[in-house]
Amino acid sequence: MSALKFVNSVWQSFRATSGLEPRLLDGLRVTAARPGVVNFELDVQKEHTNRLNILHGGTIASMVDLGGSLAVASRGLFSTGVSTDLNVGKTLAFTSIKFMNEKDEVFARGSHTKYIALAFKDPKNIVEELKISKESS
Repeated sequence: MSALKFVNSVWQSFRATSGLEPRLLDGLRVTAARPGVVNFELDVQKEHTNRLNILHGGTIASMVDLGGSLAVASRGLFSTGVSTDLNVGKTLAFTSIKFMNEKDEVFARGSHTKYIALAFKDPKNIVEELKISKESS
């Protein structure tokens, strides 16, 4: 299975079982993924903005959290850990997220550290499968 297909399956799981992400980020689209890197897009709507009509900090924080989780998933982990720049070790994953507008200009950044030691035990993981496909490409 490709990293993109697996990341999309994890995103669908978030949408099906989480309370926040489907309400706030339902229109989010994963556009590309490879081990360690995920790109996604969101068409900003009124519910994503603050009273100044700019992207709300809570929306940014939610996308940093979700983006970090999807980056961990791009390494083959279905269970994406618990929040505590992407360099995945045995216990911690460090993710960094850049937010870019349609002109490809960075307008926000975020970073996220996740505890992932227990995530390696999830039976839905495809870590080994992604390692094999990366080596063969």
